[in-house]
Amino acid sequence: MNRLAGQPSPYLQAHADNPIDWFAWGPEAFEEAKHRDVPVLISIGYHTCHWCHVMARESFSDPDIGELVNQTMVAIKVDREEHPDVDSHYLTQAGAFIEQLGWPLTIFATPEGDAFHAATYLPPTPRGDVPSFRNTIEAVNQAWRQTRDQVEDGARRLREAIAQADAEAKKREPLAINQETWRKVIDHIASQEDTEHGGLGTAPKFPIAPVLTFLLSSAEAPAIQLAQRTLTAIAQSPLRDSIDGGFFRYATQRDWTEPHYERMLYDNAQLLWLYATSGQLDTAAGIVNFLASTMRLPGGFASAQDSESVVDGVRTEGGYYLASADQRASLEPPERDEKILAGWNGLAIWGLARAARAGVDGHPLSVAISVASELLDTHLLEDGQLARMSRGGQVAPAAATLEDYGGLALGLVELGCATGESRWLLEARALVEACLSDETFVVPGGGDPTVQSLEAISGDVTEGAMPSGLAMISQAALALHQLTGDDRFFRAAEHSVRPYAEAVTLRPLGFGGLATVLHQIGQGMRELVVVTDDPEDDMSHLARSSAPASWLVAVVTRSQALQLAADGFSLFEGRAEADTSSAYVCQGGVCQLPQTSVEGLRAQLDADN
Repeated sequence: MNRLAGQPSPYLQAHADNPIDWFAWGPEAFEEAKHRDVPVLISIGYHTCHWCHVMARESFSDPDIGELVNQTMVAIKVDREEHPDVDSHYLTQAGAFIEQLGWPLTIFATPEGDAFHAATYLPPTPRGDVPSFRNTIEAVNQAWRQTRDQVEDGARRLREAIAQADAEAKKREPLAINQETWRKVIDHIASQEDTEHGGLGTAPKFPIAPVLTFLLSSAEAPAIQLAQRTLTAIAQSPLRDSIDGGFFRYATQRDWTEPHYERMLYDNAQLLWLYATSGQLDTAAGIVNFLASTMRLPGGFASAQDSESVVDGVRTEGGYYLASADQRASLEPPERDEKILAGWNGLAIWGLARAARAGVDGHPLSVAISVASELLDTHLLEDGQLARMSRGGQVAPAAATLEDYGGLALGLVELGCATGESRWLLEARALVEACLSDETFVVPGGGDPTVQSLEAISGDVTEGAMPSGLAMISQAALALHQLTGDDRFFRAAEHSVRPYAEAVTLRPLGFGGLATVLHQIGQGMRELVVVTDDPEDDMSHLARSSAPASWLVAVVTRSQALQLAADGFSLFEGRAEADTSSAYVCQGGVCQLPQTSVEGLRAQLDADN
């Protein structure tokens, strides 16, 4: 029996009966490898990953393979969603060995944790160009026994090369991005549009939500139109579950067919924000329904729903999702990964609050409020630090990351602006302040101690399906700067993201979240505040529906404005003095003359656009 049965991660628990003597992530495995003087197998995946399921059934369950692994190395099983820093660290190293990165990720490392070989899915027997798991293990062990010095030297050189690259990147002079450069960035993204089927790139095809968020927030008409076309194509494609309303992770084909059917919380959270912001409210309402009915758990939202299900006694990918609504009623729904992740739930709160602002059906605001309350009750620890993960109301020991602090802060800022309630903004401010250190952001408590003990921790923040933790904490900090006037938040965001400006201009598809932050810093930030006795009046509705995507919008009552000002949110100071509903269009906290009519506000919005 291995050591995974008592782990909080469902992914690890699913491997508890493997014949492989798995360790969970931590220093014990590396100490054991040093004691035995053997290499380390690090297998990284997640609970709803189809090919992770396949490798588990085919290779990890094979008794002969299990015996071979146990005799020759120490094996570690890692849930990438529980330990994103571990995943990022080894993805960076794996890129030296394989071009197509993905999961399951198979790493062979020295007892010091340095990778010397990597692969993804490995079957029990060779298939085409894919070697078998057994043969790979045998080759690794042969290299370890016969060319140990070369193996360790190569791993050390890789570690040093990554460290040097990180150091050089941090020393570069930040690139100043002007308006012309931003147009070139948008043109580059537009050049990747699939004009036949919609979307960006070819196959496999992902929504790439952070890039779409940048396009929609850019205030550039061609960019907004590209985002709208892409969102429409995705909504009309097989990637959308027309019955439950959620979206699958990606499609294997250029025309959006043959989805990989896992449904991730972070994808649907971001797509909710996008569809609500773009005015595609029916699609947004479908996502609200999916989150509230399928993903809702006591304490928050599940992290994902599995791609596989059992239909007619056969476990298959996509079987449940291909069934009609009537057929689904007689089937067991695919399993959910019931771990609750702070950062991902923060993104969901962000999407729900924006949906409420847009008037999306399904009571998104009440769902966001209940999730935020439950999440803070469980994940905000007595020492003020944040827990990354819980399951069944029990907090797991996995260290929180910038993704958690940033994602939750971003969601709470949006919720505070949507409700006018100071408590959410106070919690967001505390989360961001906990990460402030010498005009940059750090993880309170230092993050994962085992990762920190490994040398050459990668500073790679390349973004794909979701924004980086750095992008989210920076975006939340900029919003707090708008709300409070506190320059610390602006300086930390600017100082942290400026080094990535060149990378954003060269590879914008890989830095959508950071592009959004850099564009906001460079092009200026705008605010729209409405103070009213009736948050449902015509002026409030106009503010919510007509302000550009990148603007911070808050509709508050007079009493709320007074409380917000008293709590240090200077944007609301002096806004409750008028005896009628008033709208304030501001830039950097400096506001134009208040508008007291719908016509006046509309004219001011038209002039600013």
